[in-house]
Amino acid sequence: MSFKYDRLFALMEKKGITTYYLRKHGIVGNETLRKLKNNTGTIDTRTLDNLCSLLGCQPGDIMEHIPSTEGEDAQ
Repeated sequence: MSFKYDRLFALMEKKGITTYYLRKHGIVGNETLRKLKNNTGTIDTRTLDNLCSLLGCQPGDIMEHIPSTEGEDAQ
């Protein structure tokens, strides 16, 4: 199972929030942000809460679940 975070960056752009702002205010660290941009990372519930509070949204507004494809472990 994996997640895509394209919605996060689209919402940030719409609201005028930069990745610099996220890093400066300790909402998301550099490495996590890099992974989210590449859709290779995950976020913990504290970070998810911080992002949703900042952006005034629900988790589904910033991430999308991508079901496992055939042959991948469906854990």
